Amino acid sequence: MLSIIGMIIAGAIIGALARLIMRGQQDISVLWTIALGAVGALIGSTVAGFLGVAETPGVDWIRWTLSIIAAIVAISIYLGVTGRK
Repeated sequence: MLSIIGMIIAGAIIGALARLIMRGQQDISVLWTIALGAVGALIGSTVAGFLGVAETPGVDWIRWTLSIIAAIVAISIYLGVTGRK
């Protein structure tokens, strides 16, 4: 149960940061922002594990950066599929 709550919180933070970085206005709901942010967090953590940088001392900047990039890609794909600007 705690990991689900953690994924929702991470998804909200990463999704919000991804939307702040993206250019233009994204017409998506908060729920989709959290869901796509969680997808980005999952993909970013997986890629960081493959690169061997999943566990670093201090703040995991590389994992956060990879997660935000993955969330940007996920949001872009969502916007492209749904035809929203």
